[in-house]
Amino acid sequence: MIGSIINAVAIVLGAAFGFARKEPLSAVNQNFFKVGLGAFTVYYGLRLTWIGLNGSFGQVLLQLMVAVVAMMIGKQLGRLMHLQEWSNRLGRTARDHIAVPDPDPQRRFNDGFRTCAVLFCAAPLGILGAVSEGISNYSAPLILKAVMEGLAAMGFVRMFGWGVALSAVPVLALQGGITIMCEKGLGPWLLSMHLANSINATAGLLIFSVGLVIFELKKIELADYLPSLAVAPLLTWLLRLI
Repeated sequence: MIGSIINAVAIVLGAAFGFARKEPLSAVNQNFFKVGLGAFTVYYGLRLTWIGLNGSFGQVLLQLMVAVVAMMIGKQLGRLMHLQEWSNRLGRTARDHIAVPDPDPQRRFNDGFRTCAVLFCAAPLGILGAVSEGISNYSAPLILKAVMEGLAAMGFVRMFGWGVALSAVPVLALQGGITIMCEKGLGPWLLSMHLANSINATAGLLIFSVGLVIFELKKIELADYLPSLAVAPLLTWLLRLI
């Protein structure tokens, strides 16, 4: 749970720093963090994919093909489940609270908690990172998410107050719960069946896609791709039966 703990601590520290800082981050600093986070996300995504690939050149190509096909199938399943629609709906609700903050201090505190909890928990990178940490002890995606949300908390705390910091609790509970379930339950079975690498390869490509979104190079409906994490090991298992 190291990545989830760092994520929660970053939200609290970001809120504290934003509350103490009189001036918001300049446009130059914001652009610097954006470029840096995008570059690290691309790197660590590709690195996780590389970790998930092994064997001869032909085997590596087959594993990459499985990951790509899993993403294609996963996207269609995600559309059928309306995952991106739910994510967009949560985002719109959060933006409504951001656009019109409540003047009442208690309501503003509650709005800050709910808004940031929704935004931070609904981020697809959190699920990807929690699964990667639970299965492969790979914390880099959640650490990158921690930096993003720490910076976001700096801005939100000016609008909502300390309710922003409290949103670290559901983030820790959700991501930590997913990590523990993968580590104690699903992970050992996947490792024993030699299926964990297929999830790593697919998760790495999805994390790489997050970097493309950060750089605004491509609009990707990331939530719809989440079922591909389940499709990848299934495809790998089926190929072994053929």
